[in-house]
Amino acid sequence: MGKVRRLERIFHSDGNTTIVAMDHPATSGPVEGLIKPADTIKKMIDGGADAILATIGTAKNFEKELARAGLIVRLDFPSSDIVSGVYDCELMIEVEEAVKAGADAVIITAGPGKDIERKTFKNISIVARECEKYGMPFIAEMYPGGFNAPPEMINISTLKLSARMAAEFGADMIKMPYRPGFEEVVEGCYLPIVVLGGAKTKSQDEFVASIWDAIRCGAKGVAIGRNIWGHSNPAGMLKALNSIVHDKSDVATALAFLK
Repeated sequence: MGKVRRLERIFHSDGNTTIVAMDHPATSGPVEGLIKPADTIKKMIDGGADAILATIGTAKNFEKELARAGLIVRLDFPSSDIVSGVYDCELMIEVEEAVKAGADAVIITAGPGKDIERKTFKNISIVARECEKYGMPFIAEMYPGGFNAPPEMINISTLKLSARMAAEFGADMIKMPYRPGFEEVVEGCYLPIVVLGGAKTKSQDEFVASIWDAIRCGAKGVAIGRNIWGHSNPAGMLKALNSIVHDKSDVATALAFLK
C-alpha cells in the first residue's frame, strides 16, 4: 500500500478531514473522556470522524474499534504533565511498528526555536526517510518554540516558518495551531494543513468561529481532541465541526448543533 491509498483513508472525498486526537493519555494519563477508549472511539467514528490520532498502545489494543476510520499513530513523546519547561520531543516508536499496527499515517511534533530545532528537525528527517521505505504518509505537528511553548511564540510569522520548514524537510502534511491571518500560512506552504484544537476552550463560540476562519483560509481540516470528547456535548461538537469542514457551513449553522 502506498501513500496515496493511505491518505484516502484519512481524507474525505471532498479533500478535507476531521481528525479526532486521542493521544493525550501518553502524557496526561486517564483523562476524562478517554478513560474507556473503546467507547470514545465508537462514538467518534459513529459521529463522523474521518480519522483517529492515537498512541501505539491504543492502536494495538483497539484495532477492531479503529477499523472503520483512518488511523494516525504518534511516534514521539514530549513530556508528561508533571514536567515543565521541556519543549522538545523524543522519538519512541519506529515507523515499522506503526505499519504493523495498521496505521494510515504517522505523526511527530517539531518546531523552530532555540535549543529545540536541531533536534526536532533531525527527528523529522529520520522519520521522513523511514516513511519513504514503507509508503507511509508523514504528518509533522508544528509548534513554534516547541511542544507547549509559551503562547507568545505562536504568531503568523513563526507559523509560516514552521510549516514551510516541515515541508522542506520531508513531511507530507502539517498539523499546527491557528491564528488570525492564517491564509498567509496556507499560501506559504505547498502541503495540506490541518489545525489543532489546543487546550480545552472556555468559549465554544470563539472556538467554532476560529475553525470556520481556518477553513476559509484554506486549511484542509482539523485535528482536535479535548474540544470534542471533552465537551459537554461531544456528538454536537463533532457535527458542528463536520458541518464547517465538509459542508462549508457558516458559524451560526455550526453552532446550532450545540443548542
